[in-house]
Amino acid sequence: MTIKTFQLACFCMVVSFGFAQTKTDSIAKQPTLTVVKDSVIDGKLIAPQKTIPAEIDSLGIKNLQDLPEAVELDQKWLEELYSNALFDTIYKSVTELTYEPIDYPELTTDTLKARLKRLNARTPFNVEYNPSLESVIKRYLKHRRTSLERLMGLSHFYFPMFEQEFDNYNIPLEMKYLAIVESALKPRARSRVGATGLWQFMYGTGKEHKLDVSSYVDDRSDPIKSTTAAAQYLSRLYRIFGDWDLALAAYNSGPGNVNKAIRRSGGYKNYWNIRQNLPRETAGYVPAFLATMYIFEFANEHGFKPERPPFQHIQTDTVHVKHMISLDQVAETTGVKIEELQFLNPSYKLDVIPKVEGKTYTLRLPREAVGIFTANEDKIYKFAKIEFDKREKPLPQLFNADTKISYRVRSGDYLGKIARQYGVRVSQIKRWNGLRSNNLKIGQRLTIYPRNPSVTSSPTTTKKVVNTKDKKTYVVRSGDSLWSISQKFSGVSVQNLKDWNDISGNKLKIGMTLIVSQ
Repeated sequence: MTIKTFQLACFCMVVSFGFAQTKTDSIAKQPTLTVVKDSVIDGKLIAPQKTIPAEIDSLGIKNLQDLPEAVELDQKWLEELYSNALFDTIYKSVTELTYEPIDYPELTTDTLKARLKRLNARTPFNVEYNPSLESVIKRYLKHRRTSLERLMGLSHFYFPMFEQEFDNYNIPLEMKYLAIVESALKPRARSRVGATGLWQFMYGTGKEHKLDVSSYVDDRSDPIKSTTAAAQYLSRLYRIFGDWDLALAAYNSGPGNVNKAIRRSGGYKNYWNIRQNLPRETAGYVPAFLATMYIFEFANEHGFKPERPPFQHIQTDTVHVKHMISLDQVAETTGVKIEELQFLNPSYKLDVIPKVEGKTYTLRLPREAVGIFTANEDKIYKFAKIEFDKREKPLPQLFNADTKISYRVRSGDYLGKIARQYGVRVSQIKRWNGLRSNNLKIGQRLTIYPRNPSVTSSPTTTKKVVNTKDKKTYVVRSGDSLWSISQKFSGVSVQNLKDWNDISGNKLKIGMTLIVSQ
């Protein structure tokens, strides 16, 4: 062996010994940071060999566990509930769904007549065959199959709540289908005139039925509270007219319009006899309701395969909130996805559950998360307070619906950019506009409730000049509205008029020239 070879071998042994020794020591010692040389950390000089002990998270917020005893009691309660006859009656159809594809058979008029006769025998509504109803039913079956299957899935969550409230007020349980016609089972649905929620209450009507509306909370979007209000209102309308079809019509257009239609019809009180004298929207309202009822009641015969719902109502429970907390904080501490919390708690407009003296607010959670929350609520509320205190600015002051703006998407825009501009979260913009993804289209309009007052008060960009050359136009007259103008031109919607003419609101000026075709 040469001298160079011997020196190289000795050097390798020394290096290997050093690395092995370092590895062994690092495992044996406690998790501390040893500073070998003078170092500067956060502007402070750390002396050699001084150790910095690891700081233990006193909250332990990431690994919260439920109490084993409570879990055992929960399981016993659930077993008892599942064996209950009432549960079997309500949820039997849900648990036995196989979601297997079934071919859709052609619906003949004779078959439809026979089924409507059977449906009429078991409901207090006047379900009788007529060509108008047949047309609506066949149109729904042909063009709305996918959306109806999605609604059938959602109905397994909402309908048990509706049926319980309607039973309390002696309302026909089939009235649950009205929520599909009103809002497509979207608790935060908002119409062009401001009607909100599953049952589409206007602000004044909601207040009349004790539905609280504030900057943080809108009870019109609460499934249970709004259904109670709808049951009360429908009960009043039935006492007036003594007929559920007319009560439905009055729910849509108001008792006054129904009374006018009765007078103009010469005193008839059957919906189909006064239909031609009702407002256009109401004339199609009851057929849409009856068509929806028929399809849901005969879903198996038509081979519908509902989408699996995200939750069954029985799989959730509520807790009373003791301190202000956001849904983001609940998601972080319980492990429940924020989208699931928003689905279960649609009445909290800013995803924040406030604490207001004299009022009680509830948080609906998946059942497995209820135990974690209640067993660790002191830690969770402490975590929420620390998070709120760390905010650069306090929570926004109470919002007013009048502060909302309509934003037109421009080239280069994305949700994160728009959210930062107005001081809101991406999840809020998606919720306000019913967006399922982060994709945007140039020219798309977004409704935003800005937190940054300076944004809305700053000068807006110069309004785009609308080019009307070689396009069909219409001059606005006295009494015109976007809706009435859209009805004068086939295939034109209110949104079309807004997009083609760069209109953000609903106000028009007499003499204004509008593009009415593309």
